[in-house]
Amino acid sequence: MKVGGKGGSRHLKRLPSPAFWPIQVKQSKWVTKPKAGPHAVKIAIPLSVILREILEYAKTRRETKLIVSKGVVKVDGKVRKDHKYPIGLMDVLEITDTKSTFRMVPFKSRGLSLLKITKDEGKFKLCRIDNKVLLNDGRIQLNFNDGRNVVLSKDSALSVDSYNTRDSIKIEIPSQKILGHFKFIEGKYGLAVAGRNIGRHGKIMGIESASASKRATVSIQDQKGQTFRTVADYVFAIGDDEPEIKLPED
Repeated sequence: MKVGGKGGSRHLKRLPSPAFWPIQVKQSKWVTKPKAGPHAVKIAIPLSVILREILEYAKTRRETKLIVSKGVVKVDGKVRKDHKYPIGLMDVLEITDTKSTFRMVPFKSRGLSLLKITKDEGKFKLCRIDNKVLLNDGRIQLNFNDGRNVVLSKDSALSVDSYNTRDSIKIEIPSQKILGHFKFIEGKYGLAVAGRNIGRHGKIMGIESASASKRATVSIQDQKGQTFRTVADYVFAIGDDEPEIKLPED
């Protein structure tokens, strides 16, 4: 199949696949390409790769298709039967027949991967507000990093101004009921989800606004007392004084 042809390629060569995918690039020429979905290809891993390469529940693509066809794989509380479905940042993956639950989080040096969590923690996820929109009926719609959105009821009108871009919302899945709100401000707990500091986390010490020549940046003091600076778009607010989610051990 010619790459760049009409409609794009349905396959992806292993060599140029995202660096954080845990695959052997010389094992075979092709690897499953994630379908269009809530996450871009460069920041997501398809179910097929997760089941074969990370969890090792299957050895072949045919076996992964069989597993997902049984309806035992849930993403954010919903059954997914497409082996190409993309799993991205903060997504919750549940394999019901093994009673295993995972969250996709950033690991230091190796990027996004799955972290095993409890079933109770798998009942919610954190979403970052990309923007908010005023609807025709006067209600506010919050649009999140994973493609989903939540429309605030008119009863929430008094608190609409408190929801800002880059803030994070804790939602119940799959209902999307809002359970909590973590503002992107000094003093809150932040996690670097991209860049050279990926996986590092701690208290947000300062936020420097963008200018004509540079992007907005954030200073974070990690658990060892060391301070690092990274691009604001790379930081995810994940709690008030402590992280709301389980994180990889150093």
